[in-house]
Amino acid sequence: MYSASDIHSGDWIDRYMPAGWRPYMRLARLDRPIGTWLLLLPCFWSIAMAARPGEGPDLRLFILFAIGALVMRGAGCTINDMADRDIDIKVARTATRPLASGVLTMTQAVLFLGLQLLIGLFVLLSLTETAIWLGIASLSLVAAYPFMKRITWWPQVVLGMAFNWGALLGWAAVRDEFGIETIPLYLAGICWTLVYDTIYAHQDKADDALVGVKSTALRFGKDTKAWLTGFAIAMVLLIAIAFESAQLAWPAYLGLILVAAHLIWQLKDVDLDKPKDCLAKFKSNRNLGLLLLLGIILARWLG
Repeated sequence: MYSASDIHSGDWIDRYMPAGWRPYMRLARLDRPIGTWLLLLPCFWSIAMAARPGEGPDLRLFILFAIGALVMRGAGCTINDMADRDIDIKVARTATRPLASGVLTMTQAVLFLGLQLLIGLFVLLSLTETAIWLGIASLSLVAAYPFMKRITWWPQVVLGMAFNWGALLGWAAVRDEFGIETIPLYLAGICWTLVYDTIYAHQDKADDALVGVKSTALRFGKDTKAWLTGFAIAMVLLIAIAFESAQLAWPAYLGLILVAAHLIWQLKDVDLDKPKDCLAKFKSNRNLGLLLLLGIILARWLG
């Protein structure tokens, strides 16, 4: 039974899933859905923003993107653990992950990765031609991210580029075109990732420093809150530009005000020396993203 803080024994996977499935579900992080939410929400923002005035978002696309986010987040985690298995075993939080602990072999991980990518491909091929090409273009970012922590203090930038690609993809799936309106939304998402993933990385800063892994948490150090405040301000301004470009009604800006308030609370209240608090603040970003989504949906309904 898993005991490390990264994996909680006795959860729904242990209670309800067949024993043979459990390591694969852990590898795909199905026990921790926050990563799927953070990948999915920029997609939902973009789909909702691309809806025609007076209409709601395309629910079929919401379902397809939810499936796609689930399997592609799992694929990304699989690639990450395949690349990091020798590092993970040296870090307390990750030492009992399936590959690091030897519960799964590399061959099993490769086959599981292939299955996830195949499902992702079926989802992608059900979208518009523009969206298909945009989706293919994102694969290099997914593959590159796990190695960035070895060569740059800014791996969170590459993670943001990969995790927020849906801000470009969602619009293309609705309108079959590349929307200029989505560029500031995409850049805002990268700033958002720098905020939440730097907070997340502070959980591992001591172990990362020992094993030689780089992160913005280590790069910013005691100045982290100042850096993240700058990224939070940039995020809010870029989203406002995206809303203006897409001609969204006032509820979108109300949602943005709530997002700004959430960011202020998050950065003021987080204790970067307490891993449990860092994790809680990281997870709270799902609510931030849902607030913004609600504002966008209401804005489109009102025209």
